[in-house]
Amino acid sequence: MSVTGAGPFELADLPLGPIDDGTSILLTGDDTDLLETVFYRLLSSQDDEGSLVLATDASGREVNRALERTVDGASDRSTVLTCTGPDSPENVTTIDDITDLTGIGMQFSSLVAESQETASRLRAGIILCSSICSAVDDTRSVFRFLNSNLLSQVRRNEAIGICALDTSADIGTSMKSIIAGMSTSFTGRIEVESDGPGRATLHVTGLGDDETYDVSL
Repeated sequence: MSVTGAGPFELADLPLGPIDDGTSILLTGDDTDLLETVFYRLLSSQDDEGSLVLATDASGREVNRALERTVDGASDRSTVLTCTGPDSPENVTTIDDITDLTGIGMQFSSLVAESQETASRLRAGIILCSSICSAVDDTRSVFRFLNSNLLSQVRRNEAIGICALDTSADIGTSMKSIIAGMSTSFTGRIEVESDGPGRATLHVTGLGDDETYDVSL
């Protein structure tokens, strides 16, 4: 299925402009709740789109609820890979081993192909990639996983990709070096900074003009 020229991806309740097809975003921050809120506002699909979520720290039911809170009907248009069972909802598959990046990559790519059978336009994302970094012995394997799966799928399909990284996580190496390395592969970055209860500042780079936005979440 193809919707050539269907236009950019609209965002739910964020001050950023629409996101062009093929864009990949590295989403970072040390407040997990704010980070997740922004992630789902970027990731929740509109009509005639699909969402594919790789969730490392949330069950499929939790992901579906987060999608639905953001955009009505988004959970019905979603596919979820989760490291936390059970996988009882119809759209959820549980991953047995978070360190098996080859296996996860194969599942992810297969689900991208399945998603295209019902919706050619896709929002694909990983939350939280920092948990994968913490679990594996060699963080270079995470770079290879992202480039071979999320980023390659975004480039090949009518899609956008979002990778959320909790900068407060202990990943056994320098978080600054991880961000610096990942940033070279992504179109742009959004840094989420707390600005009081229910408020955040978004520092946006690489997505057109660099901007800073104050938002209520």
